[in-house]
Amino acid sequence: MPGRSLLAATASSGAVSAAFLNVKDAADYLGLSPHTLYVWRHRRQGPPSFRMGPRGRVMYRLEALDAWVREQEQADSRSNPALNPLNTTLQERSSRFLGV
Repeated sequence: MPGRSLLAATASSGAVSAAFLNVKDAADYLGLSPHTLYVWRHRRQGPPSFRMGPRGRVMYRLEALDAWVREQEQADSRSNPALNPLNTTLQERSSRFLGV
């Protein structure tokens, strides 16, 4: 998992810095390119981000990234059996569609 080594690196630099990730570190954590995160931010998609500090650097909360990943898993029918179309019961077709 790409985030495991990042967590170890940020944990050694202090708890405060581990709570927030810049765009590059967030992209590494998610296994994406920084450009993808910038595009998603521009389109108001992807994980939640905010600007922090006088220079307005784009930052991500580590807990928000994890929550966003969990939401993505639940929205995918391969991960969520409730959304899998193969788990639904078959519906009877109306006789007007059967040509009877």
